[in-house]
Amino acid sequence: MVSPDFQLVQLKNGSWSVRSVAEAETFHPVVGPVAEAEALYVRQLQLAERFARHPEGEFVIWDVGLGAAANVLTALKALRTLPGRLRVVSFDHTLKPLRFALTHATELGYYGGYEAACEALLAEADATFQNGENQVRWQVQTGDFPTLLGTPAARLWPSPNAIFFDAYSPAKNMAMWTLPLFRQLHDRLDPAVPCTLATYSRATLLRVTLLLAGWYVGAGSATGEKEETTIAANSPDLLRQPLGCDWLERARRSTSAEPMITAVYRQMPLSPASAAALAAHPQFQSQ
Repeated sequence: MVSPDFQLVQLKNGSWSVRSVAEAETFHPVVGPVAEAEALYVRQLQLAERFARHPEGEFVIWDVGLGAAANVLTALKALRTLPGRLRVVSFDHTLKPLRFALTHATELGYYGGYEAACEALLAEADATFQNGENQVRWQVQTGDFPTLLGTPAARLWPSPNAIFFDAYSPAKNMAMWTLPLFRQLHDRLDPAVPCTLATYSRATLLRVTLLLAGWYVGAGSATGEKEETTIAANSPDLLRQPLGCDWLERARRSTSAEPMITAVYRQMPLSPASAAALAAHPQFQSQ
């Protein structure tokens, strides 16, 4: 399939990925789709361990940035041997990258056994299937995520246990990295349901934004060329390496720490109000 919007590209390590021509960004550009998904989401969010001990009912994953589906399919493969019920709700503004990637399933290598599920998702935005020992319902919501999140219909989505946050970078999609967006996302959590969020960025600005939106935030695992990523949660007990007072001091000195309120990129040090709110966060009160 020849597409004006996407290209198949081979990475330095020999694996293949998808590149968005319009955004000039390659999905999982360093270690490849499967290796990044395993490190960033499967292992870091302890999906297998948490799914195995999940009580009766659905374990819910929100997949923010479906793209070519590498994150979800890698997670499904990691959970195949575990009994239970899994609900995945994916979000993206378009299904074009998934449609393109399916035509290159052989080269990409991670679609094996899930082609029919992806075809059903493309056709009906909803696929139910057996995944080894567990039952899966996979749905997709298409549109602008910040807008979707603010609609009454969003209240009908099941509260997540895990969130894969894989939006385009702030340089390409600033609307996905604002303080209002992460506040809305935090407000959609059920306080009684443990939830963790992982994303590839380690930027001070992002971490301040998450903290001021109500999350607890920790340093995440390395992946590819990134020495750290970021993990956030609605409970401090879910973090292995919570940010401490030493990080707080660095944030106070940073020239790029003030959260974005609108989708306009700029770099600013913390305002006095943000610095005070950050210092008052419960994460730092017990340190």
